[in-house]
Amino acid sequence: MLYTLAGGGTLCGVASLVLLIVSTATDFWMHYRYSGSSANQGLWRFCINRKCHAHTITVAFWDATRAFMLLSILSCFTGVVLGLSTFANGTSRRVRSAGIALTVSAFLALLAVAIYTGVTVNFFGKKYLDWRFSWSYILAWVAIILAFAAGNAVVGDERERIF
Repeated sequence: MLYTLAGGGTLCGVASLVLLIVSTATDFWMHYRYSGSSANQGLWRFCINRKCHAHTITVAFWDATRAFMLLSILSCFTGVVLGLSTFANGTSRRVRSAGIALTVSAFLALLAVAIYTGVTVNFFGKKYLDWRFSWSYILAWVAIILAFAAGNAVVGDERERIF
């Protein structure tokens, strides 16, 4: 029972890490119609009729979203490594650090998705009439929920050991 929450939290952290990597790397954050053709975009490229191109303009919100997502991935990776290392040498400081790193990862991803959402709704929502968020964006939200759950589970296990 001692490592049950830490193990579950680490498992949620691994799932969150995979989802963060997939959502950051794929090109399906937004789906829309462009001149009658199906189009989608991600953080790195946009695709029209399955022909993809790199973003040619540098827009601050893409850079901010990319940066926060990459920092979130690094923080989540750190939390997972610390969470796994608690099974070898379970110090309370390492457990607490894992929980904090996973929670920080969730906050960074939340910030990235909030920036992307605000700009997409206010700018692209007016530019394209037929648009919607796509599966990469949804994976980012699921990763945020899992990272928050992982951070709380790992810290909750550490609290259980104290009392």
